[in-house]
Amino acid sequence: MSTLAITDLHASVTTDGGPREILRGVSLTVEAGSTHAVMGPNGSGKSTLAYVIAGHPKYEVTAGSVTLDGVDVLSMSVDERARAGLFLAMQYPVEVPGVSVSNFLRTSVTSIRGEAPKLRTWIKEVKEAMSDLQMDPAFAERNVNEGFSGGEKKRHEILQMSLLKPRIAILDETDSGLDVDALRIVSEGVNTFREQTGAGVLLITHYTRILRYIAPDVVHVFVDGRIVESGGPELADVLESEGYERFVTTPA
Repeated sequence: MSTLAITDLHASVTTDGGPREILRGVSLTVEAGSTHAVMGPNGSGKSTLAYVIAGHPKYEVTAGSVTLDGVDVLSMSVDERARAGLFLAMQYPVEVPGVSVSNFLRTSVTSIRGEAPKLRTWIKEVKEAMSDLQMDPAFAERNVNEGFSGGEKKRHEILQMSLLKPRIAILDETDSGLDVDALRIVSEGVNTFREQTGAGVLLITHYTRILRYIAPDVVHVFVDGRIVESGGPELADVLESEGYERFVTTPA
C-alpha cells in the first residue's frame, strides 16, 4: 500500500521580474486505491503541482515536502521518481521524432523493471494493452506523438501507464482536447488500470466531465496555488452548477 504525502508545499518559477511563487502551501495525501480529483480555474497552479511532483527543473521548491511511502521524493532525480513508482501523464505530450512507440515503451519498461521483458510475452502484453484502448497495432511502429491527434496522444499516455504500472499516477488534464468517444475510452483505460493495480490516482482537471467516467473518492478545489476546500464527489456537482467564483478571492 503506497502513500504520496504532500505537506505545506511551496514552489516558485523564475520570470523576467524575478521569482514568482505559484504553489503557496499545498497539503494533500493520496493513498493506494484512492482517486483524488484536483479542480480549479485556469492559472491556479494545478499543472505546476504535477510538474513539481515529477521533478520539472523549471520550478524551485522553497518549502514543504513530498514523500512516497515516507521516502523524500524531492531529493530524487526525475528518473529515480519514475522508478520509485510515480507516473505523470502530461497535458501536452511532446513529440520524439525517430523513436518508435514500441521501442519507447520497451525501453521505459526495461528501466522501471530493471530488466528487459521477454520479447514473446512483451508483444502479447503490448497488444492486449493496445486492444483495451482500441488502438490499431500499427500504432506501435509510429514515432512517439509525431503527427498524433489529441486523442492518440492521450491514449498513448494511458498505454504507458498501463504497462509501467506505477504506484501513484498523476493525470494532468487528461481530458483536454478529447471528444466524447476518446474521453470514454481513455477513462475506461484509467479505470482498468486502477482495478488491476490498486494504485493511487491524482486526477487534475478543469472540467467535471471526466468525473462522469472516473469516480473520485475526494475532490479538492485548487485556487491561487493552494487547496481551499475538499469534499466528496458531491463537491464536483457544486462546481458544475456554481463554478469557481465563490472560491476566488477578489483583490481589494
